[in-house]
Amino acid sequence: MAVFHYNAEPPFGVSPDLHLLFWGREQCAPGHTFGPGFRDYYKIHFVHKGTGKVVVGGQTHILHPGQAFLTYPRVVVSYAADENDPWNYSWIAFTGERVKPLLSRTTLSPEYPVFPMEGEAMNGLYDRLTEAASASGALDLPLTAILYEFMAALLRTVPEAASDSAWQGRKNEHVEKCLHFIESHYCENITMEMLSEMLQLNRKYVSALFKQVVGMPPSQYLLGYRMAKACELLTRTGCTIGEIARSIGYEDALLFSRMFKKVHGCSPRTYRERHVSI
Repeated sequence: MAVFHYNAEPPFGVSPDLHLLFWGREQCAPGHTFGPGFRDYYKIHFVHKGTGKVVVGGQTHILHPGQAFLTYPRVVVSYAADENDPWNYSWIAFTGERVKPLLSRTTLSPEYPVFPMEGEAMNGLYDRLTEAASASGALDLPLTAILYEFMAALLRTVPEAASDSAWQGRKNEHVEKCLHFIESHYCENITMEMLSEMLQLNRKYVSALFKQVVGMPPSQYLLGYRMAKACELLTRTGCTIGEIARSIGYEDALLFSRMFKKVHGCSPRTYRERHVSI
C-alpha cells in the first residue's frame, strides 16, 4: 500500500531554486511496474528492502537495499519490483532551477541514475519530511532546508567525475531538436522522414544518432511519450477513450487500446479505474 504526502505550500516565485512537490513510501506488490513513461519533474526512489530493476537509456540496473535511483524530467524510464522479493521504497519528487546545475556536479546521468544511500540525510529522509510537515506553521522553509541537506549529501556521495562525463558527452543539438519536435507534434503522424527532413540529414543517421543519445529509437520514445500523455488524460480528465486516442495521435481507438495495453499491461479503461484522481 502506498502512502503519499503532498507539499501544500506553493513554490516561492515563478521559478524556485528548489521545491519539494511530494514524498511517500510503498511496499510494492510482486512485479509492480511503472512505464515505459516519463514525468515532468525529478523523482528519487530509495530502496529499503527487497529488489527491483530500472531500465533507462538502453541500460538495465538491478537495485538492492541501500541503493537509490533518480528519474529525470522528460526521460522515458521503466522500473519493476522483483517477482519474488519486491522492493519496499520511499520517494521524493522535486523541481527547481538549481537542480540541473547541482546534478551536473555529480556522476549521475539519465543512463546511470543509481547511487548508494548514505547517512541520515538519505536513509531517514522520509521520516524527517513527514515530521516537519506535521509541525504547525509554514512548511516551505523546513521542507526546503531538508531537501537542500539531502542535495548536499548527494554531492558528497557521488561527486563529479571528469569533465567529459557521460551526460555532458551526450548533449547533442540534433537530438534536442528531435525531442522538441516529437514533444510538440506527438498528436500528429510523425515519421522518420519528417525528422530527417527537419534536420536536413540522412534518415538512417538521424535514427542511429537518436538511439545512441537517448538509448532507444525515435519510434519507441514517441510511443512512451504518447502513453504517458494518455495516462495524464485518463486520470485528470473526463475525456472518452476515443477522444484521448485522437488527442495523442491515434485515429483508431482500438489500436490505441492495444498499444496502451502492450505498454501498461491493462486497458485504458482499467487504468483509469485504478488510478483516477480522488
